[in-house]
Amino acid sequence: MDAGFEGLDPQWLSHVDEMCGLLLASIPRSDQRRWGELYVRGLLLAEGRKTMQAIADVAGTTAMQSLQQFISSSPWDWRPVRQSLARHMDREIQPRAWIVEPLVVPKAGKHSVGVERQFAIGLGKVANCQQSSTVWLASEVSSCPVDWQLALPTSWVAVPEQRKRAAIPDRIGATTPLECAIDSVVDMAQEWRLTPRPVVMSVPNADLPRAVRTFTGRRVPFVLRIEGSLPVVASDPARAVSERRTLPAHQLTEALKDQAAAVEWRDFGRSRHRVSKVVGTRVGLPTPVGHMTRAMGTPPLLLVGAWTDPASTRPTEFWLSNVSHLSSSALFRIARLTRRVSQDLHEISDRVGVRDFAGRTFRGWHHHATLVSLAHAISVLSRAAGRSGAPYAPALPLRRLIGSR
Repeated sequence: MDAGFEGLDPQWLSHVDEMCGLLLASIPRSDQRRWGELYVRGLLLAEGRKTMQAIADVAGTTAMQSLQQFISSSPWDWRPVRQSLARHMDREIQPRAWIVEPLVVPKAGKHSVGVERQFAIGLGKVANCQQSSTVWLASEVSSCPVDWQLALPTSWVAVPEQRKRAAIPDRIGATTPLECAIDSVVDMAQEWRLTPRPVVMSVPNADLPRAVRTFTGRRVPFVLRIEGSLPVVASDPARAVSERRTLPAHQLTEALKDQAAAVEWRDFGRSRHRVSKVVGTRVGLPTPVGHMTRAMGTPPLLLVGAWTDPASTRPTEFWLSNVSHLSSSALFRIARLTRRVSQDLHEISDRVGVRDFAGRTFRGWHHHATLVSLAHAISVLSRAAGRSGAPYAPALPLRRLIGSR
């Protein structure tokens, strides 16, 4: 057994080895794969913040400099690792949706890559922070992040010295969290050879045309959370209010309250089931998006309104979907998988250091995020849950041993 890991469950360590061996296989050099395994072990076992020193201490090695070099400047490609992880977890957890989860990390300084004083939707205010977007595979039982994109403000790519210090590739430009999310989803849908799942994400009304155009053009199924003020065109004139066919989403769904169905759903954050009223109706979007979707042969979209706040007489959530074969109740349950992801982000990813990277390079951030995903997956899938060395006890039994294929 490696120095520094005495006293840990040998079976659990074996599972970590198998998972890392399977998913780090695309890294060409064996010494780099070994550093990757040690880093993942450190993420799983180090107490408190996952600093480079804490990870090196857990590994029982003084080679902190080698770990630093492996993360910050080693040229190994993180993309094949993420694709391998996504395919593995797609088989293991059989997700019902791809959930886009934005991540905002407040920072005290200004040197970490991508940090700037900026407005963060996740915080609802201006803050000195780093913003990124993550795509998760999610079922009602578990979820796992599989792709990450770092949003880069213009200041980080427009100044040559800044770009050089952070080692930002020439092909990378300024991006918003929403642009990062759309790019990730499109790449996964077209290149990763995964089973297609509905993409669930929040989209401000101003950005909705781009999201709908992009996903429609690439035949990506979506369930987009929208603002109730979004203008929609009622496909059924009989359902329009006061003979107006174009009206805000909240007004149309509220007018259909008598037709709402009671839908039971699992509130993951509170570990209980709840019942909400849900109504759905076919709608179109005003031009030019409406013309574009019709030209591509896309059927009318389904607008879903939900009364998730028992104290409210009006619908409190609104979703727009191009998934025509599922009911509004089924789409609402899929949309609520965002709660599963929020819980797992807090209980697993935060524990394995998703917010702890303090490095200054673009490559380093992606390397750290990728290995955090591996640590998260191991936490979810480990059959040694509850034994010494297993940091997280999942609620589900595994269908098979990790790496037993």
